[in-house]
Amino acid sequence: MRIFRFSLLYAALALGAIYLVVNNLIPSETAETAPVQTSATPAPNSLTGPHSLAQGEMKKLLFHTTPKAPFQSVFTDPEGGTHTLAEYRGQYILVNMWATWCAPCRKEMPTLDALQKVLGGDDFQVVTIATGRNAVAGITRFFNEAEVTHLPVLLDPDSVLAREMLVLGLPLTALLNREGQEIARLRGDAVWNSESALAVLRAVIDD
Repeated sequence: MRIFRFSLLYAALALGAIYLVVNNLIPSETAETAPVQTSATPAPNSLTGPHSLAQGEMKKLLFHTTPKAPFQSVFTDPEGGTHTLAEYRGQYILVNMWATWCAPCRKEMPTLDALQKVLGGDDFQVVTIATGRNAVAGITRFFNEAEVTHLPVLLDPDSVLAREMLVLGLPLTALLNREGQEIARLRGDAVWNSESALAVLRAVIDD
């Protein structure tokens, strides 16, 4: 008899708990453990800012919540001169890390050239840097074949800059602000002279 009474009591308690949960009088276990949004700070690539204009491939251009520290590594030109990205301070720059053996790099290069032709100037530059083993003659031949006439021939032969930038695959394109800080990056190739790309970059420059 005692066991029967306890069974009835437990059943009543269980039914009561179910009633309270269903009627939202107490939180369920799921509700108690669900993540709580505690910050009103918009995430990168939200519906605000220049990235809100991104369409198609430009949605791969991921903006950082906080700008990254400027890169310090030295790279070179075909004449043996040495350079750093600090030379471009005061401008927005789109740094494209590429290689002659990289098919997606070669595919997007004419669109970067077209972008430089349209937006290049005192406020913005496209900076193309061939990383790893890239013969200058091979770069020149490719640029001539692809009719690339507005982009620099710059070299990162030992991939020092690529390592500092944490480049894990090519092409890799990083957008730097006027202070030399990376504010966004895109992995893989893209059509950089598309209407979407131009809209995003113009919004960044004019911000």
